[in-house]
Amino acid sequence: MEQDHPLVRDVFPDLVAELITLLEDEGERELASCAWDLRLVEECRCGDEFCQSFQTTPHPQGQPYGPGHRCVPLLSSRGMLCLDVVDGRIMYVEVLDRPPLFRLSR
Repeated sequence: MEQDHPLVRDVFPDLVAELITLLEDEGERELASCAWDLRLVEECRCGDEFCQSFQTTPHPQGQPYGPGHRCVPLLSSRGMLCLDVVDGRIMYVEVLDRPPLFRLSR
């Protein structure tokens, strides 16, 4: 259920503000609007210290995203931000080589 997952803006407000700005700068206005309502469904479990990535919607078990998938790299001044987008919906936010994200709540 969506309400079981916090809004990313409530957990990482600075990150969401940055995503919206970077998406608007890239001409991705629809995705920028979607970024405000992203949910933190699951954090990456890779265990790498440089990774703070997370899912915004459940991923199909063992399946690639398939048709309609595109990768949207963003030109961040710190580390790497890249979005997996399927049919206009942000599915995953890759956050690599960045200072630790500041959590407001959880």
